[in-house]
Amino acid sequence: MTSTIADRLLDWYDRHARSLPWRARPGDPAPDPYRVWLSEVMLQQTTVAAVKPYFAVFTGRWPDVAALAAAPEEEVMAAWAGLGYYSRARNLVKAARAVAARGGFPDTEVKLRELPGLGAYTAAAVAAIAFGRRAVVVDANVERVVARLFAIEIPLPQARKEIRAAAETITPESRAGDFAQAMMDLGATICTTRDPKCLLCPLADGCEARLRGDPARLPVKAKKKAKPVRQGRAFWIERDQAVWLVRREGKGMLGGMRALPDDGWSAQADGSGEAPLIGEWQTLGQVSHTFTHAQLALSVSRYEGIYAPPGEGEWWPLKTLGEAGLPTLFAKAARLALA
Repeated sequence: MTSTIADRLLDWYDRHARSLPWRARPGDPAPDPYRVWLSEVMLQQTTVAAVKPYFAVFTGRWPDVAALAAAPEEEVMAAWAGLGYYSRARNLVKAARAVAARGGFPDTEVKLRELPGLGAYTAAAVAAIAFGRRAVVVDANVERVVARLFAIEIPLPQARKEIRAAAETITPESRAGDFAQAMMDLGATICTTRDPKCLLCPLADGCEARLRGDPARLPVKAKKKAKPVRQGRAFWIERDQAVWLVRREGKGMLGGMRALPDDGWSAQADGSGEAPLIGEWQTLGQVSHTFTHAQLALSVSRYEGIYAPPGEGEWWPLKTLGEAGLPTLFAKAARLALA
């Protein structure tokens, strides 16, 4: 069964592999580990369509791991703005510096796991795709394919141990990188969350979920808990065609990013902090944003009058505000203020 699944899938992949900027075509030499690693970090909880332009910017600006290692962290964070999950960007710089210090990427899962920010999935993906190591690579697409192929009824996330064990049984010794990417492509294009295209699937004949008549039911997912809602305020302080921006603390939500001053919502669930200055305020409206663990309703207020803000920050010209690298939340607030 193992060889049959791998052979069928690889034959399908040779004909239907997606063309992606970080990939090598089937049969071509393995891609640069830097490009594999960078793409896998960017793709965590982010769509391929969203990642493509960021990948182009990063590889154009920092074409190899040594260039990224030498980049100031604030520049990398600014280039990352809009992709979300900003701890990924901070770990990206740390890992690049660790790789540069050792003279290149390690080529095993165990050694790759020692790099900052590389968990089990990313280490396995880089080991398989860039170095041809046999590794069990399980992302959300692969979870779905395996859960259906073996009709695993245990709800996620509890099912992950069994899914990984099942994936282990079908992972071949050769063409490990192509097999991993074939599983990802199958989940992304054929074995989709809704309306799986079973008639086009190279593994349909042996799929237990299809034989039972309802493959879309798997994998079973536990009900999501409602996210808490936080309230906060952000402050738009403008002078001479420039806006006052601050740098958020290095740790915590949106750590290290440029932002508008706010009332400390990230630390206070009720958004009860005080405004950073006293004066006349105009309430402009509210923007909303969804984080991993909470939803935020952020009121935006404009300060009117002459003011020299206390503390550290910078006056950023409005005409180049797009270059400030504001995270999505504060970019929304800026658009509201400028409207």
